[in-house]
Amino acid sequence: MRFTLKKDKSGVVIVGVEGQLIVGNRQELKQKVLDALEEGSRKFVIDFSKTGYIDSSGLGVLVSLSKKIREQGGELRLAGLNADLQTLFELTKLDTLFSITRTAEEALTAF
Repeated sequence: MRFTLKKDKSGVVIVGVEGQLIVGNRQELKQKVLDALEEGSRKFVIDFSKTGYIDSSGLGVLVSLSKKIREQGGELRLAGLNADLQTLFELTKLDTLFSITRTAEEALTAF
């Protein structure tokens, strides 16, 4: 499991999630995003194109981050969900909470 953070030229933070987002690593993702938020970043894209699985605690941390970012006047978008993850977001109705795009590039142009 690995998380990568990089800022594009317009200041959007792109968070890459490799592997699985599960109970054992969700706090690491949350802390990285909260640190970037505290440093002044307000636009985030979480790229799941290299992610195979998200458990319920992973979904919970995404909802928590979304709320925190919105409270700070920011925006969180999700990108690169595979078919299984897309179905998971639809079944849990989280596709109505998040702006979801096929690629991180699409998410960046939507800001």
